[in-house]
Amino acid sequence: MKILLLNGPNLNLLGQREPETYGKATLVDVENTLKVFFQNKDAEIVCFQSNHEGQLIDFLHKHKDAAYAIINPGGLTHTSVSLRDAFSGVGLPFIEVHISNVHAREEFRHHSYLSGISSGVIVGCGTHGYLMAADLIAQRLEL
Repeated sequence: MKILLLNGPNLNLLGQREPETYGKATLVDVENTLKVFFQNKDAEIVCFQSNHEGQLIDFLHKHKDAAYAIINPGGLTHTSVSLRDAFSGVGLPFIEVHISNVHAREEFRHHSYLSGISSGVIVGCGTHGYLMAADLIAQRLEL
């Protein structure tokens, strides 16, 4: 069973960019945590990060046979109708994750184009939110 982990723009800078907001864990740390989590659950986590919207969409189209996805769309959360359409188009259930509490930040960060079609949203739990999403997926898929 394949689970996708997608990360959008600037998430390659985790651990370096604004550690007071995003913490000190790197994206590799997050990916390794999820690989360990899923290794004994008969599931494979396929990780992808891009600073380019089209590459995220192409990756999603290529892996539309996955069972579930976790996505932190970064700034695309608030701008990308195309990413929303891609998820709708492939029919893949997903959980949206945000490291910071987007509702306690600038007004423009309060709206997500993805939340309305997601099967869950986790905000403000730091990088632990990814593991929370993985645990929820494992429960839903009875892994």
